[in-house]
Amino acid sequence: MSTPPRLAVIHTGGTIASRPSPDGRGLTPQQAPSVPGLDGVQVHDVQPFSLPSPHMTPAHMGQLAALIETLAPDHDGMVVTHGTDTLEETAFALHLTLNVPVPVVLTGSMRHAEEVSWDGPANLLDAAHVALHPSSRERGPLVVIGGDIFDARTVTKIHTTAVDAFGGYPGPIGRIDREGRTPRLHYFARPEPRATYRPAHLNARVEILYAYAGWTGEGYAEAEARADGLVIAALGTGNLPAELLPLIRATDKPVIIATRTHAGPVLPVYGYAGGGATLVEAGAIPASFLNAHKARLLLLILLGQGLTREQIRAVFERDEF
Repeated sequence: MSTPPRLAVIHTGGTIASRPSPDGRGLTPQQAPSVPGLDGVQVHDVQPFSLPSPHMTPAHMGQLAALIETLAPDHDGMVVTHGTDTLEETAFALHLTLNVPVPVVLTGSMRHAEEVSWDGPANLLDAAHVALHPSSRERGPLVVIGGDIFDARTVTKIHTTAVDAFGGYPGPIGRIDREGRTPRLHYFARPEPRATYRPAHLNARVEILYAYAGWTGEGYAEAEARADGLVIAALGTGNLPAELLPLIRATDKPVIIATRTHAGPVLPVYGYAGGGATLVEAGAIPASFLNAHKARLLLLILLGQGLTREQIRAVFERDEF
């Protein structure tokens, strides 16, 4: 007689576990949901914390990674329920730090349990099926929302309230559909190699600055003084007003240039003052295709591993993530 599959479900809070507070304060995480209709599977529920996702910190992400590594040897798949606001950041942090053989799938919901359109149960069931499917191995942490399967590197929240709130160029890497209770899972992309890191700490301070037309560097000096590294959500392919060029040239701290555009790589194309080519010449590091908040997490982890600015540059240049 075969042993039934073993699934760990790690609950961290968020809308999927939320209900209106009796005191009228709005939605708060209160009760972790169970996986519905999952027959023949041993489910192990764990709740390390119950947090709205804006309260999630890199320290929590580190604790979550450690818990997953502890539970992984005794399970065939793992699901993490999470608030959607920072779900993509936790997914990417796990992508960078986890090295476990079993699939890890993050999910959440855009509606709470007392709404008729609550999407939590369907997302949770889909995530469970994806986590237990053999084709999900060797892909790193995944995000499953609304039947779509996303890579942790590119997934992002694209709408504040819609049920299909997640996207990210070039889109999902797979899809799970259910005909009745029978899941049909298809991947559109092969697994890709990825690098993982073992930071000694996640205590580095990395701040994000946002570029805009007419910015002359307001807030830059203060952020540079108190931070261990900076990420700038720059314009277009990674360009800034001319006033930022001498500021970046003057620092010996890593400054990562991401883009405020929703998709596309940072390319050092333009040679005018503040153009991407001049920023790289001044010492800035292009973020490749990572958005600003994912570039921040990668920089935080690399600083926690003790890498120098040039070693950090090499990681970003070779897309070692």
